[in-house]
Amino acid sequence: MDIGTIQSVAKAIPKTGITEKSNGNQFENIFKGIVDSAISAQSESKALTNQFIKGGNVELHEVMIAGEKAKTSMQLLMEIRNKSIDMYKELTQIQI
Repeated sequence: MDIGTIQSVAKAIPKTGITEKSNGNQFENIFKGIVDSAISAQSESKALTNQFIKGGNVELHEVMIAGEKAKTSMQLLMEIRNKSIDMYKELTQIQI
């Protein structure tokens, strides 16, 4: 996998500092950025696959790289979702 693709996924996560007064939308903005990145990677993979199938000017390795990039961004999204759910469950147990 190309290092540039990993860096592009990492750039979707904005770097924010933790402050005492946060507006609560930081997590929403970060999560929305990751979701948008995953959707665009899926769309790019689908478009390249369709071009390759139709005999377009696309090499097989480009299709495979786009597919792996889409897969990796989806795995990142699922891990963040799972960790967020775990965090929520733990917070609700603490408040009892």
